[in-house]
Amino acid sequence: MAEERVEFELVTPERLVISRGVDMVVVPGTEGDFGVLPGHTPMVSTVRPGVVNVYQGNEIVERMFVAGGFAEVTAARCTVLADRAVAVDELDRAAAEQTLKDAREDLADAETDDERREADKQIAVCEEILRITGS
Repeated sequence: MAEERVEFELVTPERLVISRGVDMVVVPGTEGDFGVLPGHTPMVSTVRPGVVNVYQGNEIVERMFVAGGFAEVTAARCTVLADRAVAVDELDRAAAEQTLKDAREDLADAETDDERREADKQIAVCEEILRITGS
């Protein structure tokens, strides 16, 4: 009997980041993190800024920061359509600090709801990067 795996794909507007069978993937859903194993109930979820953890056996073999998006899960597949994806060890704390400062200024200067939403989104992404990269 073949070992059951979940086919996992992480896709950004620019490229296919990951495409392979995994034992489990944990996704940062808007309503909380959720793990996907073979046979998962089909679902669709929004994804908040956070880390996708990819497991082989009981070990995390890959950690990817995603800046939000959507996830679609079936019994055999998990696809995350991310706004942006970066390996956790490639996150740039200094750049996130500067972007956060700029986004807070943009929020203070925002004149429309769209400008406020975009600044809020950028702030959430930067704050999560800073949380992940530690102090």
